[in-house]
Amino acid sequence: MAIYVLLVLFLAAFVAGFILLVMGAMNFDFSNSEIPPGVNQPVKLRILHVILICRAVVGKILENIGICSQVSFVRYMQNRKFQRVDPKLFIKDLWFEKVPVRIYQPKVPPACQRRGVLFFHGGGWVFGSLETHEKLCRFIARESESVVVSVGYRLAPEHKYPAAYEDCLSATIHFLKNIEHYGVDPARVIVCGDSAGGNLAAAVSQTLVGRSDLPKLRAQILIYPGLQALDFNLPSYQQNRGVPLLFRERAAFYVLQYLNGNASNLEEVLQGSHISIDIKLNYRKWVSPDNIPEKFKVRGYKPHVLLDSTTEVCEAVKRFCEPNLCPLLAEDAVVRQLPETFILTCEYDVLRDDGLLYKKRLEDNGVRVTWYHLEDGFHGIINLFNGVWLSFSSGKRGLDNTVNFLKSL
Repeated sequence: MAIYVLLVLFLAAFVAGFILLVMGAMNFDFSNSEIPPGVNQPVKLRILHVILICRAVVGKILENIGICSQVSFVRYMQNRKFQRVDPKLFIKDLWFEKVPVRIYQPKVPPACQRRGVLFFHGGGWVFGSLETHEKLCRFIARESESVVVSVGYRLAPEHKYPAAYEDCLSATIHFLKNIEHYGVDPARVIVCGDSAGGNLAAAVSQTLVGRSDLPKLRAQILIYPGLQALDFNLPSYQQNRGVPLLFRERAAFYVLQYLNGNASNLEEVLQGSHISIDIKLNYRKWVSPDNIPEKFKVRGYKPHVLLDSTTEVCEAVKRFCEPNLCPLLAEDAVVRQLPETFILTCEYDVLRDDGLLYKKRLEDNGVRVTWYHLEDGFHGIINLFNGVWLSFSSGKRGLDNTVNFLKSL
């Protein structure tokens, strides 16, 4: 009888705790997030955000009681294993040098050599893995009939910049040097990535323009990429500061985790007082609201006053000016050599203007750009193209356009 009573009490406590957790997450969501009327399927987005908040809170509780770190818990929850068997694909885990990769190869015998796609996952350089983007990579490989190589690069804060960039570059070079083993046409290799992965794809593409000993990349595909850390007060950062799944504050937090392994200068970065005025003016030709089309400034944008930086803070984040970390800052001599580019942006995404500014830089330097803008999209929507009940039609539309671009190459 006593055991029965204890079980009932434990169950009651568990249910009560669960209810409090969900209620707390819902309160946080409604208090801190802003979901504009134009967002695709707003109720689904709010539910998804509440689920992610619950996961983060549980992780924080486990961290506070000494079981594991919040980051480790979230990664564990993300890295669910998928059924590896696919009727249309050969899937194999390998190592390219010291970098883990997963290769997806169509089973149907090709009429000629296939395209090769190096895919770099998103997750703010802190999260994401081969598992989190498994469905996405399978879809790309199946629908475009390409060989897809998903790269499992090292993550921050354990591995700071330039670890992720170096892993992606190393894996790409290894693939290009051994391309004959995978039935891939050396003239049709593409780098692709979403969010932080888009940043890495852009950086790798820039680095390889000077490599005459390797096959030239055919194209780069950048899906809502983060490409700069000089100005977190551009129109999209102001307009979408509280739109899930990426708040303005979290965007700055992630890039600081990647750079320094901590977020000690977060407030300065958000205020714009982390970079000296001289440096800002030097890059203003490339990073400026003036380069954003007027139609994107209509919704809740106010020009931001330039603030100077202290020597200490500026020194701590000085590598923000390196193109391998912020590809938008690459010199014209590099940009004009870049391959054909596909850029996908979302209206309700803080990183929207990074994509728009890079699009302008590429076009100004004579690079052919295909741009697809999801008017009702939000950050992270592409990876939600086929959820069981939390799928978003706009994500599927964006992914279909990405695949169509691939098939045109």
